[in-house]
Amino acid sequence: MWRFAGLSNDEPKGRGHRAVDVKTLLLAGTPEARAIADRLASDGAQAVASLVGVDNASRTFPIPTRRGGFGGEVSHERFLRDGGFDAVIDATPPFSAKISARSFAIARRLKLPYLRVLRPMWQAQDGDLWHSAASEADIAKLIPKKARVFLSTEAAALDKWADLASGRTLFCRRADRTDEPFPFDGGWIIGQPPFVLAYELRLLKTYSIEWVVSKNSGGPARAILDAARALGRPVALLDRPVMMDCDHAQTVQEALTWLSRQSA
Repeated sequence: MWRFAGLSNDEPKGRGHRAVDVKTLLLAGTPEARAIADRLASDGAQAVASLVGVDNASRTFPIPTRRGGFGGEVSHERFLRDGGFDAVIDATPPFSAKISARSFAIARRLKLPYLRVLRPMWQAQDGDLWHSAASEADIAKLIPKKARVFLSTEAAALDKWADLASGRTLFCRRADRTDEPFPFDGGWIIGQPPFVLAYELRLLKTYSIEWVVSKNSGGPARAILDAARALGRPVALLDRPVMMDCDHAQTVQEALTWLSRQSA
């Protein structure tokens, strides 16, 4: 079973937890990762952040940062071993299942403490018309043909939605303009976060969206879900991958508390 790495009743909740002697690899890509990096930097801890993907190219971290993939499992393991790391904090996005599984397997082989940071999932509120689904294929079965659908998912993984595109009109948001043609009936919607409720309401109305598709990522960026509720639009919500059998934390403070224990 996975193990919750939260605070126990006899542990302080302030900034007293420090782990300057633990060299940490921080797998980043979320706001929680950035907050962890800020705290590690302010404490003078040894840490390296790892960012994967072009969307992270402009992000600046206050600790040494490597960018791009590891080049496979062998290179990933060599980086951890040769770098002399003492612990791994995985604060990648909740749906980064492949990199998380590989990182955990490598950490176990090297006998390194490993923590998965996962913020709480979104919970339905009164008025939400949510339908949970285990896969993209299940969502394609759920949404009726001829529906106009907004994909509140990453633009780089459109190929996963080919089944949904059959007989439906899809719109997907991306941050940058592109000459790349949209592969299905529908089109790109260009927009830069953060997205507020008024903007999302206008989007759903402008494109006559009948269904919203999202991943249950959790966190504060849920304006599109609030807009769907306000307009009575149903939402198909992709379930998170199954939690791995490892330590996990839901907050930045819990992650830092866990890290401080590794130096005890």
